[in-house]
Amino acid sequence: MSGLFCFGLGYSAGLLAQALAAEGWAIAGTAREEPSCAALAAHGYDMRVFSRDRPLGDPAATFAGTTHLLLSIPPDGDGDPALALHGAWLARLPDLRWAGYLSTTAVYGDRAGAWVDETTPPQPAGDRGRRRLAAEAGWLGLHNSGFPIHVFRLAGIYGPGRDPLDSVRQGRAHRVDKPGHVFSRIHVADLVTVLRASIARPRPGAIYNVCDDEPAPSGDVVAYACALLGQAPPPAVSFAAAALSPAARSFYDDNKRVANDLIKRELGVRLAYPSYREGLRALATQGGA
Repeated sequence: MSGLFCFGLGYSAGLLAQALAAEGWAIAGTAREEPSCAALAAHGYDMRVFSRDRPLGDPAATFAGTTHLLLSIPPDGDGDPALALHGAWLARLPDLRWAGYLSTTAVYGDRAGAWVDETTPPQPAGDRGRRRLAAEAGWLGLHNSGFPIHVFRLAGIYGPGRDPLDSVRQGRAHRVDKPGHVFSRIHVADLVTVLRASIARPRPGAIYNVCDDEPAPSGDVVAYACALLGQAPPPAVSFAAAALSPAARSFYDDNKRVANDLIKRELGVRLAYPSYREGLRALATQGGA
């Protein structure tokens, strides 16, 4: 039997786990709090609480039966907690056939709207990108000892329960106008498709960009969501005047277009949602719009 262990069994990892569990895989993983573990255990998953100050006990029992490993916990100021606390043990798992680390396209930094691909040297500008790049390096460093790691640089994830349609419905949507600025995105279902394609065609040491075909301004996405719901779009507000949190504002520091040719060419991925338009139309239908 194949067994998937997820460090950080959250939104994206949870949808992968759901798909694999339906095919008979054993699923295990971690969450930060007991209630989250209990909720996931109700699906038949073997769950444990994990954080930097709560390392996993008895690694032999915890990772027994793990053939596939997904690393979905963001690094903190001290680095990647899973790598720091359990990396040495994970590198020695006898039956491990595939491992995936979920990183971010923030490692590329600001490119003034230019295209980047997996051959583009990273140059992160902010703490978020620098921490992710350091975590990538740490996990890739285990590859030399046979650890079957794959790195996935994710664009902004959206999907059921996490999409601009919800913001519009709840009156929280806003359109920020920063001329020339674009974001890349990926529907969570397409992310799961990419991960499953890599599991089927492993190439340890590989790095993949995971995004759709069309980088676009955030204001265009909000306007399209409003049109699908039959609502007038909120007025555009200049970036300088927008009431954004420091975290939200930091996402506008980087402006780049992320290329996804490698997942298509090497993994044979065909995106179900090649742009935000297909993705939002499907979500609107599912939500009864």
